[in-house]
Amino acid sequence: MKTMLTASKLTKNYRAKIKEPGLAGSIRAIRQPQYREIVAVDEIDLEVERGEMLAFLGPNGAGKSTTIKMLTGILTPTSGTMSVAGLVPGKDQRELAYRIGSVFGQKSMLYWHLPALDSFRLLGAIYDVESNVLQKRLDALVELLEIGEHLKTPVRKLSLGERMRCEVAASLLHKPEILFLDEPTIGLDVVVKAKIREMIRRINREEGVTVFLTSHDIGDVEQLCRRSVIINHGRMILDSTVDEIKRSYLHKKVIRVQYVMDIDCTALEGFKVLQCKGNEAVLEVDAKDSSMHDTMGRLMAVGEVADVTISGMPMEEIISAIFQQEDSRREKGGDDA
Repeated sequence: MKTMLTASKLTKNYRAKIKEPGLAGSIRAIRQPQYREIVAVDEIDLEVERGEMLAFLGPNGAGKSTTIKMLTGILTPTSGTMSVAGLVPGKDQRELAYRIGSVFGQKSMLYWHLPALDSFRLLGAIYDVESNVLQKRLDALVELLEIGEHLKTPVRKLSLGERMRCEVAASLLHKPEILFLDEPTIGLDVVVKAKIREMIRRINREEGVTVFLTSHDIGDVEQLCRRSVIINHGRMILDSTVDEIKRSYLHKKVIRVQYVMDIDCTALEGFKVLQCKGNEAVLEVDAKDSSMHDTMGRLMAVGEVADVTISGMPMEEIISAIFQQEDSRREKGGDDA
């Protein structure tokens, strides 16, 4: 499988002006400005295969957007090397623009006061797509994204979900090889999210488009990506499959058990009881401490079980646990130093 994207020791530093509080500090900052160095992205090594769908995750301020801006040529790295579709972002910017697409959940490619169709035609001209080819491509995207009835409506009058589907269509008009998605489902309802995700899967499956996804919506990650890279404080802290991440951190289970008759909640002593009322109880157990076989045996000893459901730790909590472990490790390292 051919590599679509590589980055080696990719680093981005910023200089930020230091300002002391108060009027004296403001005057001093003007006369003798002081600066501090901020490392936004710290020596990231990354490789993405052609046709892969990668989740690039991290908390706010972790360096995700800065990384995407470097990979798309918007920002120049302080140091390190990178290649996207065989081209060097920044250096080969014009050629790269024809090979990549991007969707930013909070920034629009569409002209606010014009119908989406006008923006599509203008983008087609910008990307040098021949009119007959553009029309065929647009017809296919309109059907795929179900946006036919919105083409002649000014973008400002579209709902967020309608606009986002048009944004995705705009990013795919020139048949990019890799699609950068930055929070593509932010603010969308469940139904529209499902449609966007299905569209991304189809584009990836049918056209082999590589997908580089950042999202705070864990549903995007679980339903679209097999592999996840997690960064924090600008550094990569984990590169693994989504399934492996869940297995490695999925120690806690939530068990919802329904008994045939009401139970005495004191009989659940020894469990972490989240809720207990009547004939139902919700418990949290740690698979490290006891096997599920033993746990179920103890629950069945309380009374006759009518139904039981076991769910794993949500991905949000898994990622939060990874961050906490990394922060703890960094603090210990600082103390040792």
